[in-house]
Amino acid sequence: MKEWLDLVWTFIKIGVSTFGGGYAMVPVLERELIKRKGWITMTEVMDYYTIAQVTPGIIAVNISTFIGYKRRGAPGGIVATAAFILPGVVFMTVISLFVGRFAEYAAVRRAFAGIRIAVGALILDTIRKLVLELFREKSSQTEAPAKRRYVFSACVFASAFLLSVLLGLSPVWIVSGAALAGFLFFRVTNKAAAMDRDGKKP
Repeated sequence: MKEWLDLVWTFIKIGVSTFGGGYAMVPVLERELIKRKGWITMTEVMDYYTIAQVTPGIIAVNISTFIGYKRRGAPGGIVATAAFILPGVVFMTVISLFVGRFAEYAAVRRAFAGIRIAVGALILDTIRKLVLELFREKSSQTEAPAKRRYVFSACVFASAFLLSVLLGLSPVWIVSGAALAGFLFFRVTNKAAAMDRDGKKP
């Protein structure tokens, strides 16, 4: 029971302190789940975000589900998700019941302006951490495979950026194409590595 209460309380805290959702919640996850709890690693966070990008639903909610599932299986995923969305549901319910035209108050508009700036800073910090983690992960690998992965990652990044900015291509196609490219690239490189280990020419 103590573990369940800990899971619920942890995700309630994350739900209360997360503004902007998605990538803006990475600093909160790092503080609560990596440093304080030791439940996950930054590499796992990157994996969860990758999966969350191609699964239906809100990224922040999907991340909560994945982490809860890792801790306590399917029931843990349900409990973590419910705990994460609870603060937002309560907050929006109170606003809708007791405060008319909430967003029109000058004080609220000023608060939202500050929150938007803070969320932007959090997203930039998240990008920095994810990139650093990516480079640390690659640097721990052998030199030749790591070099190939650097080149592949740079090509995928540049292609996705150009397709999005210059052509305005839908993110659905960009993510799907990147997933297919990653699958084919690692399938080929892993097969080549296996053949090298067996003493055969790739």
